Amino acid sequence: MNAPEIHRLREEMCEIGRCIKNNGFVAANDGNISCRVDEDRFLVTPTGISKGYMHPGMIALINSQGEVLDGLYKPSSEYRAHLIVYNNRPDVKAVVHAHPPVATAFAVAGIPLDKYMLPEGVCGIGSVPIAPYAMPGTQELADSMLPFLKEHNAILLANHGSVTVGNDLNEAYFKTETLEYNAKITLLTRLLGRCNELPLAEIDKLVQFMRDGNPNLVHPGYKKYSGQ
Repeated sequence: MNAPEIHRLREEMCEIGRCIKNNGFVAANDGNISCRVDEDRFLVTPTGISKGYMHPGMIALINSQGEVLDGLYKPSSEYRAHLIVYNNRPDVKAVVHAHPPVATAFAVAGIPLDKYMLPEGVCGIGSVPIAPYAMPGTQELADSMLPFLKEHNAILLANHGSVTVGNDLNEAYFKTETLEYNAKITLLTRLLGRCNELPLAEIDKLVQFMRDGNPNLVHPGYKKYSGQ
């Protein structure tokens, strides 16, 4: 990937940063975003900078060992969590870590978002597990996601936030939006005292329809829950 293409990705990461800030998915300097440049290079947002106020020059280019190849700012301390995703999911091109408040409340309460209620949730993110708590910015946090990476495109981090992945930056970000929307609906159904999940036959039809149109929209762990 040449320099103009890398600059374009940096600009796109800044725009995604403004989206997660403006939508209340992060506070202060929280959250981090990354994308894959090629097999051994990745762009990562800077530490200590609000995601709503970044400019392209702040975004670091690192290698798979976390060494900075280009950029004046230090990358997020949670770059390890991003690298472990890329190392275990070669299909993933972008990662968004945020703290969407309702979804994070479920992570704090220890309640996974594992109900199939909405078509968009079925095809976009599927069942969302909770990785056990580990201190932010550590290898332990990265390792906590390992059991879930192969079969999930969205993971809640206990007492922390969320991680969503995608084939590009927009897809990874939109999965955060879908995650938070599904968390809100789940919360409301709990307040109402009833949740009508989609029948398995309808879930199978939905997923087949989406696979026929765009296989990348269907999360990899669907077969685990559909009985296939």
